[in-house]
Amino acid sequence: MTRQPHDQFAKQYLTELLTPHGQVEVSRELTSEVRQVDIWFLPTASKSTAAQEIGLLGQMASTACLLEPFRNATGIMAVRNCLLKLFALYSDLQRKARREQNPVSETDLPCLWILSPSCSAQLLNGFAAKLSDSGDWVAGVYFLPEWFNTALVAINQLPVTEETLWLRILGRDKTQSQAINELLALPVGHPLRGNILEILANWRIKIDKIEESEDLTEDERELIMNLSPAYLRWREETLEQGREQGKEQGNLEGQRLMVENLLAGRFGTVDKELSRTIEPLMQLPITERTQVLLNLSRQELLERFGDSRLD
Repeated sequence: MTRQPHDQFAKQYLTELLTPHGQVEVSRELTSEVRQVDIWFLPTASKSTAAQEIGLLGQMASTACLLEPFRNATGIMAVRNCLLKLFALYSDLQRKARREQNPVSETDLPCLWILSPSCSAQLLNGFAAKLSDSGDWVAGVYFLPEWFNTALVAINQLPVTEETLWLRILGRDKTQSQAINELLALPVGHPLRGNILEILANWRIKIDKIEESEDLTEDERELIMNLSPAYLRWREETLEQGREQGKEQGNLEGQRLMVENLLAGRFGTVDKELSRTIEPLMQLPITERTQVLLNLSRQELLERFGDSRLD
C-alpha cells in the first residue's frame, strides 16, 4: 500500500479544479534528467471567466504554470528541487523553440507555485521571498526575486475567504478542517462541491486501507479526523441519490444504477472487468452492498465479485 496518498490526492484534486480551464498534464517528465513535476498546466487560449470559481487558484493558473503541492511544510532542499524542475523545463522549452525556430519570450515561460501548508520565516528570508507590492495578491503568497518566476504559498496564512477555499483544502490541521467544513456548507448544487467531496472521500478510503495493513502515522490519524466529515456527507448524499433514483426508475433498476454510479464515481469508469461485479453485488443486502462499494479497493472488488471467465 502506497504511503503517498496526499500526492495522489493533490494531483487528482488540482486536475479536477483546473481541467475546465485548460490543459493539465500530471507527472510530466523532464528530459535533462528523469524528473517529474506534479502538475503542468496550460490555460485555454480564450480566458475563461469560469476560472473565477476557483478563486486564488484560478488567478495563479491564468498563465502557464507548474504546481507543486506538499503535505508537510516545505524545506530548503524541497524548494531547490522544485526550482531545478522549473529550470529543466525552461531548457526543454528552449530546445524545442530552437528546433522549431520559434523563440521563447520571458512572458511565455511558466511560473512555479510551491503550495506548502506553512512556510517558516527562515525559509522565506533565505529565498528572499516577499509579499507582492502590487496589491494584486492576498497575504500568504510570497514571491521569489523576479527572474525566478516562483512563489511560495503558505496555505495557513491565506485569508479565510471563499476565494482561497480551494487552496486551504490542501492545508493541514485546523486550516484543512475549517476549509472542509466550508466546502460542506456550500449549496448541494454548487458546480464544484460534489466532485471535490467525492475526491476527499476517496482519499479517506485510501487512508483506511493503510490502517488495515500498517500502523497509521500521527499525520494519517489527523487526516482521518479531517476527512471524516467529508466522507460521511458524501456517503449520505450518495445513498440519498440512490434512493431517489430508485423511486424514479423502479426499485431494482434504481439500485443497479446506484451500484454503477458508485463504481464510476470511485474508479472513473465502469470497464468490462468492473461490470462483471455488478450482478454479484446486486445479490447482497443493500446495507452490506453499500459498505462494500464504499470501502473495497478495485482489486478487492474484482477478487471477491469479479467473474474471471473470459468472454
